[in-house]
Amino acid sequence: MAAGTGASEPVTGDTTSEVPGSPAGSPVSPRSGATPGPGRSPLVMVGVPVAAVVAAVLVSVCVGSSPSTVPEAWHAIFTPTGTDMDVTIRELRWPRTLVGIAAGACLGVAGILTQGHTRNAVAEPGLLGINQGAALAIVSATFLFGALPVHAQAGLAFVGALIAGVVVFAVGTAARNGATPITLVLSGAAVTALCGGLVTGLVLLDSASLDTLRFWQVGSLAARPHTLEAIWPFAVAGLVLAVLNIGALNTLALGEDAARSLGTSVPIARCAGIVAITLLAGSAVTMAGPIAFAGLLVPHIARALVGADYRRSVPAAAAFGICLVLVADTAGRVIARPGELSVGVVLAVIGAPFFVLLARRRRLVTV
Repeated sequence: MAAGTGASEPVTGDTTSEVPGSPAGSPVSPRSGATPGPGRSPLVMVGVPVAAVVAAVLVSVCVGSSPSTVPEAWHAIFTPTGTDMDVTIRELRWPRTLVGIAAGACLGVAGILTQGHTRNAVAEPGLLGINQGAALAIVSATFLFGALPVHAQAGLAFVGALIAGVVVFAVGTAARNGATPITLVLSGAAVTALCGGLVTGLVLLDSASLDTLRFWQVGSLAARPHTLEAIWPFAVAGLVLAVLNIGALNTLALGEDAARSLGTSVPIARCAGIVAITLLAGSAVTMAGPIAFAGLLVPHIARALVGADYRRSVPAAAAFGICLVLVADTAGRVIARPGELSVGVVLAVIGAPFFVLLARRRRLVTV
C-alpha cells in the first residue's frame, strides 16, 4: 500500500499544533503533547468502548447457525453439562471469540501506533512488511520441507513477521537522519516488495507452497487453534510497550524538534514503537492470519470518538479493534451459513470503500 508522509513542523513558545491524522483543529499542548479532548464527557469516552466490547463478545458467543441466549452462553462457559449448545459454545464459539479479542486488540493498537510513528493517516501495520514477512517464512518452509501442520505455520508466521520488522527498522535507522517517518515508510515498502516478489516466485515453482499460502492468506479466527496459548506473552509485551510509548507519541505529533525540546529521545521512542508494532502485528498474524484493513479503520474510529490524545485513543483503538474483528467474524458466519466467510474477507469488503473515501479526503492523506 503506497502511502505518503508529512514533514514535521517546529513548534515554538506556547502555541498549539494539530496532531497529524487527527480530526481537524484538534489542539495539542506542546508541553504535554495531549489534546484536551473533543468536548465529550469521560463517561462517553470510556463507556462507549467498554459497552461496544461487551456487546461484540455477546454477539460473537450467542449468534451462529444455532442462536443461543445469554444465560445459555453463561451456562455453557462456566457450568457446562454437555448439551449440544454447551459443546457448540464452549468448543467452537468461545475459543474463536478469545482469539478475536486478542487479535482485534493487537491490530487496533498496532494500527494507531503505525499511523502515529509514520505520521500517515492511511498507514497500517502491513506497511512495515510484517504480513509479507510472515507469508515468506511460511512459503519458504513449505517449499523446502513440504506441507506443514497448522501450528508450525503459526510459529513460522510469527518468526517471519519479527524478522521483517527488524529488517525494516534496521534499514530505516541506517539512513543519515535515522528512523524518520519517511525512511520507515520507504524501507517498509522495499521489504514488502522484496518479500512479495520472493513469495510469488516460490509459489509459481511449487504447488504445495501455493496451496499453503492460499489457505494461510484467508484470515480466520477458527483455522489456527491453540495459537493464543503460545503467543499471548508476545502480545502482552507489545501492549505494554505501546502503553509506555504513548507519551512519546504525543510529543512526536508536534514534530521531532519540538519532541526533543520537551525531553523526548526520538530514537528510543521510534525503536520502542517499532518493536511494539512488530510484536502486536506479528501476534495478530500468527493467531488469525493477515486480516486486512483492521489496522487502518480502527484508529480513525477511535480518534473520531475520543480525540487525538494517545492516552485516550490507544485504549479506544484496542476496544474498537476487538469490536470490528468480532462483528466481522460473526457477520461472516451468518451471511454464508451453513458455511462461513472468513473475517479477512468481510473486513476487506468493509475496508476497501472506507479506504477509497479516506483517500479522497486530502486533509487526512497529506498529514
